[in-house]
Amino acid sequence: MERPTALQDFLDAASLAFDECAHDPQGRASVERIFARLATVQPVRTKIGQRLPVCDRHLDDALANATGRPVVDRLVERFRALEPQLEWRARKGDETAGAGFADGHANVMIVGPGGFENRDDLWFGVSLLAPRVRYPDHDHAPEETYLVLSDGEFMHGDSDWFSPGVGGSFYNPPGIRHAMRAGDRPLFAFWVLLPEQREH
Repeated sequence: MERPTALQDFLDAASLAFDECAHDPQGRASVERIFARLATVQPVRTKIGQRLPVCDRHLDDALANATGRPVVDRLVERFRALEPQLEWRARKGDETAGAGFADGHANVMIVGPGGFENRDDLWFGVSLLAPRVRYPDHDHAPEETYLVLSDGEFMHGDSDWFSPGVGGSFYNPPGIRHAMRAGDRPLFAFWVLLPEQREH
């Protein structure tokens, strides 16, 4: 079984970008395990391309940051080529979500449960936030590593809000509460999560 070219090209670019940008030892170890799992190909869903209005309003602006770092800029190019085949979705907010969250965000599961490549051993996706929108506090069992391709702020655990910067990366341990918020420009970030694999 072979992956569609656009997906494989994106994953190849992502592997190089995460390798260059992920400096936290736990994040690097998690990313290495994720890309090792990606050596095994799973079936893709077809004809699922679907955008939400927030994408039409803000995605181009969110991806307009040329970094001067070839591996990061190549990842953006490969994502642009893949994006028309992806299904953007919204999630429910709660009392920690900022004003405008319902119509001001979108997520894509590229590889993972319900994703373009549908599998349950890893999650690889992206989040887009419109300017001045805050994502709700949330947590999950899998550990997570972000690669951020825009301005914006994040917090995890008891940390203050911090800005990784364009091309910045950071690691969330399993179960830690975390959130993100956009400033005057849209926020765009990739995330990879590694669920524990159960013995069969």
